[in-house]
Amino acid sequence: MEMIMGKEYGYVAIVVVVYCCLNMWMGFQVVKARKKYKVNFPNLYALESENKNAKIFNCVQRGHQNSLEMMPVFFILIVLGGMGHPCVSAALGLFYTVTRYFYFTGYSTGDPQNRLTIGYFIFSISFLAICL
Repeated sequence: MEMIMGKEYGYVAIVVVVYCCLNMWMGFQVVKARKKYKVNFPNLYALESENKNAKIFNCVQRGHQNSLEMMPVFFILIVLGGMGHPCVSAALGLFYTVTRYFYFTGYSTGDPQNRLTIGYFIFSISFLAICL
């Protein structure tokens, strides 16, 4: 039986797993922030009127949420692109994953503008490249 995908397609799968691990790490950061800033479940976000650290927690939560929102699009693009160009797709996907880390860590500082430093710039370039 002939393989539909080349040997290099495994790189695409590795990048997808790395992105999942990054998102799990982000989720753990949200759990730590919940404990640190005393934001109890089922509240998705903290209210500034009830919690003096609401802005910081909400930035951590929002950074993770944004990555979750982008995940389906990223997965579809890398899987489909990887069928024709697995090495290029994997390289760009890894680059994108690294930028998501910087985007999240910048956002998690409590100042949403910090997400727009290196992470947002590289994220934009890599996402555009994956789309092309």
